[in-house]
Amino acid sequence: MKLDRALGLLREVPDFPLPGVLFRDLTPVLADPDALRAVVDALQDKIHPDTQVVAAIEARGFLLGAALGYGWRYGVVPLRKPGKLPAVTHRVSYALEYGTATLELPADSISAGQKVVVVDDVLATGGTAAAACELVERAGGVVTGVSVVLEIQGLGGRDLLAGRDVNALLTL
Repeated sequence: MKLDRALGLLREVPDFPLPGVLFRDLTPVLADPDALRAVVDALQDKIHPDTQVVAAIEARGFLLGAALGYGWRYGVVPLRKPGKLPAVTHRVSYALEYGTATLELPADSISAGQKVVVVDDVLATGGTAAAACELVERAGGVVTGVSVVLEIQGLGGRDLLAGRDVNALLTL
């Protein structure tokens, strides 16, 4: 399946999670095995060759990160919401398009100098991705890039990640 056809499966859900927000749902892409393969392969094509670890952002980033880790032999580190990890090294709070949130990094999951790509489904305001990069760097890792399926350009997320290698398969 070609990437453009796979990305055409993205679903728009109005007024989720709050009125006025147009949520871009990756579920139909993930549910289609050929679409999933096309998206994961395209993400891999954009990842720096020295990368050793995928920092996968909760929750859809977990699915993409696991596929990348398995397919290309990267380690995978989940970046989680509070209260989900038994041992936490660092936590960062940040602003979202519709509120605030916090991400946590599991203890001893990233070594000093490890090359890490941050992976998520959508780049919107950039707060989540910027927090993820901060967590990786606090642990001593080196962020090789930020890779997402969809970038919502009008929300300025790329601006918050200035100076970083940001790759999106689709920009709206």
